[in-house]
Amino acid sequence: MAAVPGIIRVMEKAARKAGGRLRRDFGEVEHLQVSRKGPSDFVSKADQIAERTIYDELLHARPDWGFVLEEAGIIEGDPTKPRWVIDPLDGTSNFLHGIPHFAVSIAVQEPKPDGSGWGEVTAGVIYQPIHDETFWAEKSRGAWLHDGRLRVSSRSRLSDALVATGTPYQAHGDFAEWSKIFAALGPQIAGVRRFGAASLDLAWLAAGRYDGFWESGLSPWDTAAGCLLVREAGGFVTDFKGRSLPICDKQVLAGNDTLHSKLHKVLAAALKA
Repeated sequence: MAAVPGIIRVMEKAARKAGGRLRRDFGEVEHLQVSRKGPSDFVSKADQIAERTIYDELLHARPDWGFVLEEAGIIEGDPTKPRWVIDPLDGTSNFLHGIPHFAVSIAVQEPKPDGSGWGEVTAGVIYQPIHDETFWAEKSRGAWLHDGRLRVSSRSRLSDALVATGTPYQAHGDFAEWSKIFAALGPQIAGVRRFGAASLDLAWLAAGRYDGFWESGLSPWDTAAGCLLVREAGGFVTDFKGRSLPICDKQVLAGNDTLHSKLHKVLAAALKA
């Protein structure tokens, strides 16, 4: 059984407190105040309350740390200390349509030692309130689901691989790019899934439920915790050019070592065509 690090306990407490409220609100979405952030992006009172709950909990625990928040933006802290990267409700559209697939995602990002900006992610928690699943990882300590160690799948053939993705939609994403990748990859793999919450896609990849994942046009709060989970579960996360960044968000390609290489080869060839 894993000895849960103190920072993970702080993050899980905040995620569970916000998740409990989300779980209560789920199924009552017709009563929630919903507004548009953009042509196809919704924000509900549930997002805002969850974010405030997490913010208050984490501010109390680490008063000098900064925040990167989906709704409230960047709140500066002590530049020599880490900052929180938070998505209070990943899968808002699912939530608002009564689909039980959404999560709270919290990550810790460290400042670069030379003070030139932000560097590696060292801890992450992704909490799925409906199924009460807490995925967590700490750098060099592995990835876990509650107290069970996670490992990416060992599948090595594209023909056996179940791959998750996020599809473009109104005013979001590059349809031409996605279509090229899907046209090249789809016929070679066992299946494609689009469930609408990138944080959970990455957590499920870390747990071996998926074998690969690609998406573009995401934000740091969507992937910060998930990237760490996949890496600590033995997988690889890069952008479409194969570069391993602390947080891959604008372009994300993930899988185990063998499949990542094969997926990247197909994807790179598709985008050159």
